[in-house]
Amino acid sequence: RTLSGYKPNNVVKDSYKILELEEGCSLDDVRSSYRNLAKKYHPDSRSGMADSKAFIKVEEAYRVVLSDVTAKQKSDPSEEEEDQFKSKSLQHRHYLSFEGMGIGTPSQRQKQYMQFRVDRATEQVLEYRQQKLESLFASTDLSRAKGMKITQAVERLVEDLIQESMAKGDFDNLSGKGKPLRKFSNSPHIDPMTHNLNRILIDNGYQPEWILLQKEIRQTIERLRKSIVASRRKLGEPMTPLEQKQWGRICEQFAEDIRKLNKRVDNFNLVVPILSRQMVHFSTDKEILRARKTYEALLKKVSDSDTKENEGEEAKRFGWKSSLLKWLKL
Repeated sequence: RTLSGYKPNNVVKDSYKILELEEGCSLDDVRSSYRNLAKKYHPDSRSGMADSKAFIKVEEAYRVVLSDVTAKQKSDPSEEEEDQFKSKSLQHRHYLSFEGMGIGTPSQRQKQYMQFRVDRATEQVLEYRQQKLESLFASTDLSRAKGMKITQAVERLVEDLIQESMAKGDFDNLSGKGKPLRKFSNSPHIDPMTHNLNRILIDNGYQPEWILLQKEIRQTIERLRKSIVASRRKLGEPMTPLEQKQWGRICEQFAEDIRKLNKRVDNFNLVVPILSRQMVHFSTDKEILRARKTYEALLKKVSDSDTKENEGEEAKRFGWKSSLLKWLKL
């Protein structure tokens, strides 16, 4: 009896009572009851009724009731016939619609079939786009191959010219010829090869494009600032209506020059290798305000120098008179 798992009726009834169930319940009822009691009596649960002995009893009762319910379901012939009928109906319905897709009830199978159709349509669209792109770029492969051959030919020609110039001695007058290259900083963010090449070019009169652009932008903005201040000084203070119109035309031309300069700034930001070296656009309003402040400072400086000169002349006059009076007294 122990080997066959036989349990007397009293043990089975007590197990049902422990799980708070009645005979004839389903497997789902047994599992839900066991789950609730385990949450209540398990030692690791933080409930106030946690008890290891009670949990052991619940677990033993669960095993007994579970084996009893499964044995009754196997021995019930009506349920077996019903299960066979269900399986046959599912297999028969499997091939009636939805291209044989999905499992479950008709509504569930319909949802699965709709998702299948969406996925299949997506795959077809992707395949169509791929074929279209392949046909589009198939004609450009020949031109690309020709371009690559031309590029390689030019590179070989340049290399041959460099070797020929070295053989003639055209590079013998370079500074530092025959000396080892100096090592640079051990920063991991700097490519040593690129750094060495840039230094050699700079030492021999060559500069990268972004350095030349940066220098050109700075020289241009300084020239524009000086020109607008000089134009403002020519108009004088205060300005007549005609001079105000002339000043307005000067500001419009200055704004156009700033717009062109900002295009150079955009080109500089595209070629500069370091993000921290990128430049921002110049503002026309800020530059005009800066020119006005510079002009006012110049006016103030000129007026201060004029007052100092006048004071010096007056001091000289009074000094001559006082010396004359002292001589007359003597």
